[in-house]
Amino acid sequence: MDVDSNYRGRDQQIHKADDFVYYSVFSLWDTYRAAHPLYSLIDKKRTLDYVKTFLAQYQQGGRLPVWELASCETDCMIGYHSVPVIVDAFEKGIKNFDTKLALEAMIKSANWNHLGLPAFNNKGFINVEDEHESISKTLEYAYDDYCIALFARQIGQNEIAQEYFNKASFYKNIFDANTGFMRPRKNGNWINPFDPREVNNHFTEANSWQYSFYFPQDVSGYIEMIGGKDQLEKKLDQLFNENSKTTGREQSDITGLIGQYAHGNEPSHHIAYLYDYTNSKHKTQFMVNKIINEFYANQPDGLIGNEDCGQMSAWYVLSAIGFYP
Repeated sequence: MDVDSNYRGRDQQIHKADDFVYYSVFSLWDTYRAAHPLYSLIDKKRTLDYVKTFLAQYQQGGRLPVWELASCETDCMIGYHSVPVIVDAFEKGIKNFDTKLALEAMIKSANWNHLGLPAFNNKGFINVEDEHESISKTLEYAYDDYCIALFARQIGQNEIAQEYFNKASFYKNIFDANTGFMRPRKNGNWINPFDPREVNNHFTEANSWQYSFYFPQDVSGYIEMIGGKDQLEKKLDQLFNENSKTTGREQSDITGLIGQYAHGNEPSHHIAYLYDYTNSKHKTQFMVNKIINEFYANQPDGLIGNEDCGQMSAWYVLSAIGFYP
């Protein structure tokens, strides 16, 4: 907004922000994973302003921002990740906003008639003929719906919470137990041929290796589905030791490879921490330390060693979003 608190809204009209600072340019697919959870810890005032900005944009434009640029929606990335930003803030005690309006906005965004959402809501997954990047969208919609469920439960809307907890489990509908991967479906059947290293139109800047670990809302459910903690550990070991060559189209975003783990892009950033859910928690420490030392040449002296995972994890998150120079 300008110095007089005026700003151009999503309706392209001029509005005045009376009790908050209006911000713009939210690349939420890029920032909901680590940047905003950090801000909600170290800058609660701005985080509340972000939430109020999201709600103002909903009131003026009809839905929450997806990838907003200068009060215009670009829809250039997937999901409706303003939802987890709002819910993360609320869970951390940042609650001075209209929660009824927020839930209304979340539900509206989750039921928008575009980008594969009708298929997701009606069938429980997105076929390749329904929408491009079907696997990534199915997985990220399921996570966002989990966040809606958490929020609804917190404000006493238990029926809505149950509906969205059910939708959060839709990630299971694209898991192929025979291959152990999240796999595209066509007319309800698994697509063939299938190569988990292939970069193609079924994934967002990634392949099946990288997106097959996107179940942050239900790690325990995933472990049960695949047969236990040892199976998760085995799958993670395979990821980090796989041949790093990808197949299919060239994707400039897939960089910083350790096996098929791609540290250079967002979908992989949480994966090393999944070892914490296995019986080999030390592998999280090992992999985070390896990532820091191999991909960040200008780390602060004396900070990184083989001490506790918490210290390394904090530096890693801050580094990943550019907090440290």
